[in-house]
Amino acid sequence: MTPETPLLAVEPGYRNVLRARLAVFWGPITIAAIFFDQVILPGRLFHGALTVAVPLLALIAIVAAPQRIYRRLGYRLTDRLLQSVRGWLFHVDTLVPFVRVQHIDVTRGPLDKMFGTASLVVHTAGTHNSIVTVNGLAPDTASQIRDTIREHIRTDAE
Repeated sequence: MTPETPLLAVEPGYRNVLRARLAVFWGPITIAAIFFDQVILPGRLFHGALTVAVPLLALIAIVAAPQRIYRRLGYRLTDRLLQSVRGWLFHVDTLVPFVRVQHIDVTRGPLDKMFGTASLVVHTAGTHNSIVTVNGLAPDTASQIRDTIREHIRTDAE
């Protein structure tokens, strides 16, 4: 790894994938909080607080968190390893030497297809942290990285 090789950013569309995932997470919580507030808490001191606070918190999370998460995602491919950097609250910098790779997958869920992203899943030898995922790649980029690593694996095996 050379200092002049910068970390590459993931696709901007991945922010929308993160927003959609957060909306799916916060939607039922918001509905449950409003229901609880309107059905169980009428006449109580804090009636109405959940109806305002939880949707506001959900909106802030859906708008602000994806940008913060996106800015802290990156990856780097060198001639011998793949580096994945992520983390908003906890910084995780993972180096995967090609010689440790057992197999590689490129996955695309419904949200990935909708927003034009893919994930590269690298399975390595060992048990602890044996699966490394690089989310938010362009599908072509994920396939190219997969093919590059696969070619190195073939070369090393010969």
